[in-house]
Amino acid sequence: MVDEAKLNEFIGKVVSDMGGGAGVLLAFVGDRLGLYRAMAGAGSITADALAQKTGTNPRMIREWLASQAAGGYVSYDAKTGEYMLPEEQAMALAQEGGPAFMQGGFQILVSLFKDEQKIIEAVRTGRGLSWGDHDKCLFEGTERFFRPAYNANLIRNWIPALDGVEAKLVKGAKMADVGCGHGASTILLAKAYPNSKFYGFDYHEPSIEWAKKQAEKEGVADRVTFQVAKSTDFAGDDYDVVAFFDCLHDMADPYGAAAHTYRALKKKDGTMFIVEPYAEDRLEDNLNPLGRLFYSASTTVCVPASLAQGGPGLGAQAGEKRIREVVEKGGFTRFRRAMKSPVNLVYEARP
Repeated sequence: MVDEAKLNEFIGKVVSDMGGGAGVLLAFVGDRLGLYRAMAGAGSITADALAQKTGTNPRMIREWLASQAAGGYVSYDAKTGEYMLPEEQAMALAQEGGPAFMQGGFQILVSLFKDEQKIIEAVRTGRGLSWGDHDKCLFEGTERFFRPAYNANLIRNWIPALDGVEAKLVKGAKMADVGCGHGASTILLAKAYPNSKFYGFDYHEPSIEWAKKQAEKEGVADRVTFQVAKSTDFAGDDYDVVAFFDCLHDMADPYGAAAHTYRALKKKDGTMFIVEPYAEDRLEDNLNPLGRLFYSASTTVCVPASLAQGGPGLGAQAGEKRIREVVEKGGFTRFRRAMKSPVNLVYEARP
């Protein structure tokens, strides 16, 4: 016998999810058209004024603002017919690169809907979906999504949590950033530690070309080198630090990457530095909103990227036990969780 109350409760959840899904697209529209940026700090504004300010259609903006108000993204004053973007929402929606900026996440999700047929085939066949075969919107969105966390934590929290690494970088060290993508983490490190040399590696050539241009733009090309390479054959040796930011779990051969890192590090005191999405080891401990997001991203991006190259498909919720196993099979004898945050785990491994 169907419990009608439970059915209605679930239908309510589905409707909420559907509204959220549509809201993702409209948040992306707001980002692309500069609507949130135009509202940030502007106080109360009418739909017509926002349309005039942004060069958009007034009728469409009225409907867009209504959806935003219904979703709690903007506030609405029924007496005046005006809308406002509260400061807290502005931090998440309009402050590019800020510690709470979320637009990169919306961009990632939009890119996945563009790839819906590829994802269907990946789930059906298990043949995977290579990172480079995704819509290009994914690459920019990924950088925009992760960069705020790196800006907020990499120099201030993560590096100091590692044993002796900060002092080396201040003095002058050699560091590799494997799976660097657009190079956001590499460039941030180079700006913070001008006496050190940094090498960014990624097998996706368009991302490396983007990173090279960005290094020039940011004025760190003198101490940053970007090169197309796999995690199992990146060039160089005698590194003080080799880092993997949110990428080890979706590599084709994470065990081979760990083994190659072991060979590339200074054997006396080199450090393998790993940042991974927060995950507990047991599935039942990840059944929460964050786990839902990470498992969903893993189903559409991480696991298919690994399977496409014959990898084990660790997934974004691999957990500490699996990461330790990868590192130890690579030859490392010391492994520890250096710190954790609500969304990340930071690991340190030594030869």
